[in-house]
Amino acid sequence: MTPMSSISFFERFEADILSGRKTITLRDESESGLVPGQELPVVTFEQGRWFCDIRILAVTPLAFSELDEEHARAENMSLPELKLLIGEIYPGLEQLYLIRFELLKG
Repeated sequence: MTPMSSISFFERFEADILSGRKTITLRDESESGLVPGQELPVVTFEQGRWFCDIRILAVTPLAFSELDEEHARAENMSLPELKLLIGEIYPGLEQLYLIRFELLKG
């Protein structure tokens, strides 16, 4: 697996990440190779525009069926919103990876 040189988020999450309200992301196996301590530039999915840097704190396997209110709060959304979004991005995928991160101040 090639090490990731950046991580992307939808533009709609930029303000939540910059304010510290969004502290996790749920990804598929293709992005599970991140390691705690790794620092990455964050870019928008839509345009590849850099907007901050993060440090990976933990990467943990998590089943879609195990998503709960705590995960939703860390994503700054409700549990139904989170399940709908993950279902749209990764239709039918049960095995996810929870990536916990912190914003690096500049």
